Amino acid sequence: MSNLDVLTPHNCQVIFIDQQPQMAFGVQSIDRQTLKNNVVGLAKAAKIFNIPTTITTVETESFSGYTYPELLDVFPGQATLERSSMNSWDDQKVRDALAKNGKKKIVVSGLWTEVCNNTFALSAMAEGDYEIYMVADASGGTSKEAHDYAMQRMIQAGVIPMTWQQVLLEWQRDWAHKETYDAVMELVRAHSGAYGMGVDYAYSMVHKAPQRVMNDYEIIAPVPAK
Repeated sequence: MSNLDVLTPHNCQVIFIDQQPQMAFGVQSIDRQTLKNNVVGLAKAAKIFNIPTTITTVETESFSGYTYPELLDVFPGQATLERSSMNSWDDQKVRDALAKNGKKKIVVSGLWTEVCNNTFALSAMAEGDYEIYMVADASGGTSKEAHDYAMQRMIQAGVIPMTWQQVLLEWQRDWAHKETYDAVMELVRAHSGAYGMGVDYAYSMVHKAPQRVMNDYEIIAPVPAK
């Protein structure tokens, strides 16, 4: 293993930790709608590239609430692994799921950065010999300082910081990979903000492709007021 390796669809797995509403209520380091957009974007990317994915939750019915339905919808029928510990590494089901996936590089998206992400990352590295790739913009802390200093602590310990779009584009790597190109472009247009808007513009205005949504509407020409 090497931190110099580029992430590929074959060398990593993904874990979503506690992407639950009560946990999100406490997030102050990132806009929460942006957070959910990025989490779901990362999940859809994992689905496109068939990346083994684990979803784990904490105290669902007594405190945290159910996992975002938009995230669950990406992986229909997949079980969520419930825990009592803030540290996912403390739950044997989680360890077994990660081991079964057989990938030593783990891409992590979770709440909160300073607690659940931090303890899992340090424990998985120390006890499981995993490499951790922490998706900073698909994670959140209870303050900007809490998130930033937790990221710094993990980086000092050897965690690699990422963004969700960076992960997506490392998996794609080459636009000649046509088997995933269309799905990646669709994901970008839906979840990548200005980048996605630019793709829509380039497709329709430069390359003269049909608009994504037509719905039989018409553009009515301007009529100067009298």
